[in-house]
Amino acid sequence: MPQEIKTIRLPLPLRFGSVNCYLIKSDGGCMLIDTGCSNSRARLERELVADCDNLKLIVLTHGDFDHTGNAAYLRQRFGAGIAMHRADSVMVERGDIFGGRQRSHFFFRMLAPVLFGFGKSERFKPDLYLEDGDDLAEYGFEAKVVHIPGHSRGSIGVLTAGGELFGGDLVIRKKNPQRNKIIDDPAAAEASIAKLKGLKIKTVYPGHGRSFPMELME
Repeated sequence: MPQEIKTIRLPLPLRFGSVNCYLIKSDGGCMLIDTGCSNSRARLERELVADCDNLKLIVLTHGDFDHTGNAAYLRQRFGAGIAMHRADSVMVERGDIFGGRQRSHFFFRMLAPVLFGFGKSERFKPDLYLEDGDDLAEYGFEAKVVHIPGHSRGSIGVLTAGGELFGGDLVIRKKNPQRNKIIDDPAAAEASIAKLKGLKIKTVYPGHGRSFPMELME
C-alpha cells in the first residue's frame, strides 16, 4: 500500500497550544515522527494501539521535551528504536533543553521547566543517530533525512518520496506559515530555509499548526 499519513495532535500542558506527532504507515509497519509531552501519553498510546500493528521506528525531529517526552516509554511499550540527530542527543540524555544550544532564549528559561518537565524516566539514549541524506528505506519507508539546523543544532526533517516534509519546529503555522521565533542560530535557520526551497517538497507538516503547501513558505 502507499504510505499513509496520520496527524496526531496532542495538547501541551496548561493549555499552552498543541504539538503534532505524525504516524506514517506502510506495508512494512509504522514510523512515528515525534512523540509529544508526557502529559498526553495515554492519548498517544490509544492512537497507536488503534492504528498501528507494528511500530518499527520513532524519529525525533529535535530534542525539545514537547517532541521527545514519550519516546522512552514508547520504546519500552512497543519495542521501536529511537532515532535522532547526534547534536540534540545531549538534551534527551541529560534532560536538559538547553544542552547543545548556543543561545538561552528567555521563553525557554522561564517557562520550559514549568511546561515541559523532563524527569529521569523520560531521559534516554537514542538507538540510532541520523545524518543528512540518510535513507529510511531499510526500515520500510520511502523517505530521507534532511538536516535543518536553526531551531536547534540537531534539528532534522523527514522528506518522503512523495514530497511530504515533516519539518519539526524550524517553521510553524499559526494563521499562516512563519519562521519559529524560538531560534538558536538565525544564520543556520535561514540557510536551512534556503536548503528546503531547493528540494522537491509539495507539503510541509510542521511540529505546530496545520500542514501547508510548500509555496507558502517565505
